[in-house]
Amino acid sequence: MTARITVRNGSVYLDRQTVDRYFPGIDAVVILIRGGELQILPVHRMAAGGCLLKIRNAAGDRVASAADVFLEHGLQEWTAIDLEAAWSRDLGALTANVSVN
Repeated sequence: MTARITVRNGSVYLDRQTVDRYFPGIDAVVILIRGGELQILPVHRMAAGGCLLKIRNAAGDRVASAADVFLEHGLQEWTAIDLEAAWSRDLGALTANVSVN
């Protein structure tokens, strides 16, 4: 099963259905970019750090800001609307291709 996410100016936007399915009860995530792949991993203990999954609207959609991660990869101004993402059991992360032309 796939999910749709949006990336805009260093932030990752997740709709409520995606959060409920892949990150239930999670308030923070770790966002990484490895090998052209965006990885969003749940943080199970707030003391472990990560990016806060802020509530964006009354519908329960969320946003996590990771400007430093995108800046490190030259993607700070990159925008992707409706990026297809899938859960990776091996990584324990929601993943999406971020290769840009």
